[in-house]
Amino acid sequence: MIVSYKTEINPTQEQIQKINQTIGTCRYIYNFYLATQKERYEHGEKLQSAMDFSKWLNNDYLSQHEELSWIKEVSSKSVKQSIANAYGAYQKFFKRQSKFPKFKKKGKSDVKMYFVKTDAKAIIRCERHRIKIPTLGWVRLKEKGYIPTTKSSLVIKSGTVSEKAGRYYVSVLIDVPKKEVEKNTNQGVGIDLGIKDLAICSDKQVFANINKSKEVKRLEKKLKREQRSLSRMYENKKKGESTQKNIQKQKRKVQRIHHRLDNIRTDYINKAIAKIVKTKPSYITIEDLNISGMMKNRHLSKAISQQKLYEFRTKITNKCHQNNIELRIVDRWFPSSKICNCCGNIKKDLKLSDRTYICACRYVADRDYNASLNLRDCKDYQIA
Repeated sequence: MIVSYKTEINPTQEQIQKINQTIGTCRYIYNFYLATQKERYEHGEKLQSAMDFSKWLNNDYLSQHEELSWIKEVSSKSVKQSIANAYGAYQKFFKRQSKFPKFKKKGKSDVKMYFVKTDAKAIIRCERHRIKIPTLGWVRLKEKGYIPTTKSSLVIKSGTVSEKAGRYYVSVLIDVPKKEVEKNTNQGVGIDLGIKDLAICSDKQVFANINKSKEVKRLEKKLKREQRSLSRMYENKKKGESTQKNIQKQKRKVQRIHHRLDNIRTDYINKAIAKIVKTKPSYITIEDLNISGMMKNRHLSKAISQQKLYEFRTKITNKCHQNNIELRIVDRWFPSSKICNCCGNIKKDLKLSDRTYICACRYVADRDYNASLNLRDCKDYQIA
């Protein structure tokens, strides 16, 4: 079983320069591949594969253009991976899995430095407090003991180094033997995801909306202030009063606050899922929410995106597979909120503003809690 580990690193100034150089080169190669294939298409030629483009680039193009010799100063594995990523973007477009590939812009696109084992006998060494990355050497880890060390006999297959808001991260893939977990015999759990609260469980666990907390509200208020300051700097630049250097500093401030908010929300989701799985239910049932459709509601789109519902589903799917818990996905048209869990009657006139479910059979319950009970007891589902 391949498991990913991601943690922050503390590189030296020389290593930071090398990382930025590699990321910049990878971005240039990615954009160059997209532009070249677009030009070939206009001339009626076929799409080049990643392997063919790599051969043409190294053997023909770079030998004729000496001004691009800086491409060979970085890791060849990173360059080849960026070509493979661009080729994969075209393949997804042809299969109608995504839109037409876009050019990656400096400072706005997530481009990573890729590294891999050079051969079968090579080992990417890792100790408790540092990791040895090809072309960078030993790099210190900020979180000690998180990544399994070389002494544990686990092998690092590959990895990436990325930058976000001035902070650098390493993510590695490790082949970990799958543990045999016994099937749980406890009662199943239904989870109703929402905006008012992140998750309401049928076992009466309620995970509140983290965006209503004092810390998040403080950071969002600070973010508005810094964004207004950045906007004024752009206006002043037109008048010649602000410099590009000051604008870059202010942009970094805004990025750091965004990054901090993102970390708070992700951490809350991780802890919520861990708490649910720790109860060892025999199965977990969730709804197949149409999140992209929900985002089209301009009144609720911000609140939905801040809840990170898709990330919640992705992470709970992985956690269930690791712990041998059956994850059931109920159809999005299942009226979980309108069905009475006591008598089975469907209340068709239930409004979104009705937060308490009151049935003619004298059953009274919280709307979301009633939905979680109905999801738990639903018999029509698909296994993820």
